[in-house]
Amino acid sequence: MTLLILGQTLAFEADPFAVPPEESARHASRGGVLVEDGIVAALGTADDLRAAHPDARIVDMGDALISAGFVDCHAHYPQTGMIASWGRRLIDWLNGYTFPEELRFADPAYARAQAELYLDLTLSNGTTTPCAFATVHPESAEAIFAAAEARGLRLAAGKVMMDRNAPDGLRDTPRTGYDQSKALIERWHGRGRLTYAVTPRFAPTSSPEQLEAAGALWAEHPDCLMQTHLSEQPEEIAWVRGLYPDDADYFAVYERFGLAGPGAMMGHAIHLTDRERAAILATGSGVAHCPTSNTFIGSGLCDVAGLKAAGVPVGLATDVGGGSSFSMLATMRAAYEVGQLRGHPLHPAQLFWLGTAGSAQVMRIADKVGTLAVGMEADLVALDLAATPVLAQRTGRARDVWEALFALIMLGDDRAVRQVWAAGKEVRP
Repeated sequence: MTLLILGQTLAFEADPFAVPPEESARHASRGGVLVEDGIVAALGTADDLRAAHPDARIVDMGDALISAGFVDCHAHYPQTGMIASWGRRLIDWLNGYTFPEELRFADPAYARAQAELYLDLTLSNGTTTPCAFATVHPESAEAIFAAAEARGLRLAAGKVMMDRNAPDGLRDTPRTGYDQSKALIERWHGRGRLTYAVTPRFAPTSSPEQLEAAGALWAEHPDCLMQTHLSEQPEEIAWVRGLYPDDADYFAVYERFGLAGPGAMMGHAIHLTDRERAAILATGSGVAHCPTSNTFIGSGLCDVAGLKAAGVPVGLATDVGGGSSFSMLATMRAAYEVGQLRGHPLHPAQLFWLGTAGSAQVMRIADKVGTLAVGMEADLVALDLAATPVLAQRTGRARDVWEALFALIMLGDDRAVRQVWAAGKEVRP
């Protein structure tokens, strides 16, 4: 079936960190997106596309803004139930909230229910492609893959590998972590729109033997992703230094075990040394910026502008449930505030790009999703720029699309998400 979606359209044509932000995208005040077999087949004005495709089924979104769907490159779907838990630093937060909740995912029925809830919440907020940590239990990865497949979503996920410094019931071993992850790769990776991510939680919860096994697994399956955490809080960095005293720094641990390179996604990356910045760039690794989490847990302020200026791939991420929202609009808002506190406020084009094309680049799927362009998969979101009274009055004063987009970022929430499409099919709950 041929589908023609009408509304305002916003199509990025360049990285707004590399060109003047106002010149990075093409905006049409009355445009259209033609979708055929789940792929964007044409972009243009509404009138031209209507005339050229008279038999297309038309969905007219009025003044809503049609964009590529949001891409969230770092989240913990098992933490859905304990999002917004009060008052802990990272290590205490893990022990007090995260690990007790993750123990519940040994029950496949609970894992399935939480996977469905997580996808409902992300889709309601316009996110069409998440990259999620599961728990140590293989059943938790099975649950999120099956739920995404049933909805036709593009998703990356992986079973956590964690063999020390965690409670009974949340530890595997180097052998079982490798074997279970390999079995999940063979079952799910490349199936439909699914991608496997080799997932050592972070250096403190994996022994050298397990990190070696994770590196070997990724080397055997280089088209998979690899996701972990890096330099989120000073206490964590000191912990790593004590556990891995022979390595130059935190990132050097991952380098030593083959866990750096294109497709390696480093969550947070706030407190980096000069050597680490250079090594992240040299290896082609990416950074997942998690601003709501970084402020909520008191981690610090990531230097997004500096990383991008150096050439490091950076994407935007909710980090649910350390992150305090499922909304990528809220995450963009927090990224703006973090940039302000660092003295480098990000332009709305840069914020929007980070949450779409930037995250897709970090996940090595920028040729498939994250940009509104001919040939891309039709993962789309329609955003209502007048969804609430305060947003409507501010949009009415906007002098251009960037001012309207900034108002949406600062004032919008799930009420602004009018519709969501995955491969051209409506999927908003």
